[in-house]
Amino acid sequence: MPYAINHIHLKADDPQRSAAWWAQAFNFRIVSDVLRDGGLRFVTCESENGIRVNISGVPAGQTLDRGNAGVHEGIEHFGFDSDDLDADIARLEALGAKCVVPPFMGSASRVAFLEVPDHVRVELIERPRPA
Repeated sequence: MPYAINHIHLKADDPQRSAAWWAQAFNFRIVSDVLRDGGLRFVTCESENGIRVNISGVPAGQTLDRGNAGVHEGIEHFGFDSDDLDADIARLEALGAKCVVPPFMGSASRVAFLEVPDHVRVELIERPRPA
């Protein structure tokens, strides 16, 4: 059996607000939004290509360490394809994202990095158009 990614899980102070941002910014579909035992908010989203992203709040009696949208160990960023890097940066900045690494030419594509809500790092990738 192949190992398929089942989901990616994000933690947020306000999971509903975060899920709404991802829905607006990247067309995620909110699949479910439940309040679990102990008051834990758990929102399940799905990307346009079927990747599930769960966003949950803080369990009672716990606090979250602040995230880090810089280069770091562990899960470092989400990568999204872009047909128009500059337009997507402007659109996401209007939604509250911050461009932390301006567009540059990578090995085969033009890329940029943004910090989005909850200190998540996002890479936008604009592949060359066929001639």
